[in-house]
Amino acid sequence: MIKQIPSNKIQDFVKENPKSVLLDVRTKEEWDQIGKPDGDKIGIKTYFLSSQFKGRIINENFTKEFENLNIDKNCEVLVMCGSGNRSQRAAELLTEKGFKCSNVSDGFRGDGEEKIGWKNNQLPTK
Repeated sequence: MIKQIPSNKIQDFVKENPKSVLLDVRTKEEWDQIGKPDGDKIGIKTYFLSSQFKGRIINENFTKEFENLNIDKNCEVLVMCGSGNRSQRAAELLTEKGFKCSNVSDGFRGDGEEKIGWKNNQLPTK
């Protein structure tokens, strides 16, 4: 079971779990057009690795590319996408590889309704 963490709780989570990292699994187009989280400003190292490509084509090498980042398996990986759906699947894949993962349940932009998102919670962006 993947733990769900809304973006408005991330700063508290990072203070309590200083060995955390943030993994944004959105596409390059999303990073370029919508923005990127600036985790450094809240004390969390941030990585950008697409789990899908434009047109929603699955990145078949996602877990291998993640392992190549050499992130310590003792770190908690907070996985984020646009609204929390793709990141849930990515967190499940990484958990199967032995990593400790949590899903940022409302993602970077939220869903425009109940899920607020990193950006709308005024968390730092690039």
